[in-house]
Amino acid sequence: MKKNIFNALGPGLLFAGAAIGVSHLVQSTRAGAEYGYGLIWALILVHFFKYPFFKFGPKYASATGESLLDGYKKLGKGYLALYFIVNLATMFTIQAAVTIVTASLAAQLFGITHNLVYWASILLLVSFLILSLGKYKLLDKLMKYIIIFLTISTVLSVIIALNKNGVSFSYQQIIPNDVVGISFLIAFLGWMPAPLDISIWHSLWSVEKQKNSKEIVSVKKSILDFNVGYFGTMFLGLCFIILGATVMFSSQEKFASSGGKFALQLINLYTNNLGDFAKPIIAIAAFTTMFSTTITTLDASPRAMEKASKLLFGKEKLNYWFWIIFLIIGTLLIFFLLLNSMLTLVKIATIFSFLTAPIYAILNYKLITSKHTPEKYHPKQIIKVISIAGILFLFCFSLWYLSIL
Repeated sequence: MKKNIFNALGPGLLFAGAAIGVSHLVQSTRAGAEYGYGLIWALILVHFFKYPFFKFGPKYASATGESLLDGYKKLGKGYLALYFIVNLATMFTIQAAVTIVTASLAAQLFGITHNLVYWASILLLVSFLILSLGKYKLLDKLMKYIIIFLTISTVLSVIIALNKNGVSFSYQQIIPNDVVGISFLIAFLGWMPAPLDISIWHSLWSVEKQKNSKEIVSVKKSILDFNVGYFGTMFLGLCFIILGATVMFSSQEKFASSGGKFALQLINLYTNNLGDFAKPIIAIAAFTTMFSTTITTLDASPRAMEKASKLLFGKEKLNYWFWIIFLIIGTLLIFFLLLNSMLTLVKIATIFSFLTAPIYAILNYKLITSKHTPEKYHPKQIIKVISIAGILFLFCFSLWYLSIL
């Protein structure tokens, strides 16, 4: 029984691998560094309100055997076309944002060269080889070990930080009231725990899991898998806020805008406060965090674009391999143009993700409550109430941000 449950785990951990990246290493650490424990409310609230919309992805896939993109087409081809356009406009920025942070950490951890374009190219090549040689099966198995290692190294880092710095912090929660603070809060919420379109990726992974599984993965097992990944991301988000607060809050140091300086600054701040012995632990935890995001994002965007292209145009030539090569080329081009503006790139991507979140929330809710989902899998009344509240929450925060621009 336990073995069957473990085998059922996969898409949820891929979700965690994609989610635990920029939102945690960069945004959560910055939240702790600049506000102490003051933004824990935002971490909990955004997980609560986004929960149903992420859950609808694997639930719909397990209940129907098809992805959310198939469902969007059933709701209306215009919805699918909207996703195709939005994803085409953002996929390169998102991949570049996560890869440049990973490359920066690789340069600090492994040395060899500090040329971030070289490191980005190596990381994309390694990720491409993993995906081409092992495809979904290898990614599924690899991510289980990456997430376990990531969790252990991050928790160990938190324990060291708390023991080393016996500083007491105020638990008073803070709502930023200036333009810079509100912009950061929106960016923090945008990718915490992840952009809502990752629910689409999750549904695609769930369908792929069914194809590669010897037994049918029930809706119950898929939800268990999702919950493990989802609440794991929330726990690790809290860990990175604690790390940022414990190590950086009193340092008065600001993050650099370039990738290389940011990575060196991050590792040095931890090392200076915790001791040289902690450097490899912090560096490995940070790199593992970002590499898991790099590889899962490189798999998911092409997988989604292949499916959307087939549903919209029926073109077999626009397959997974076309989109993955297209994504790699576009990402490398961005590196040459915006290499020294890593934080700006991250900010643009996270804010755009938040502003488009209400669209995906409405589509997912509309689909899971429609005739296209078997009635026995429709959400319960309490989930419907939370969903409506979540849509209002996402809309209100988006309007709040737009009002201060």
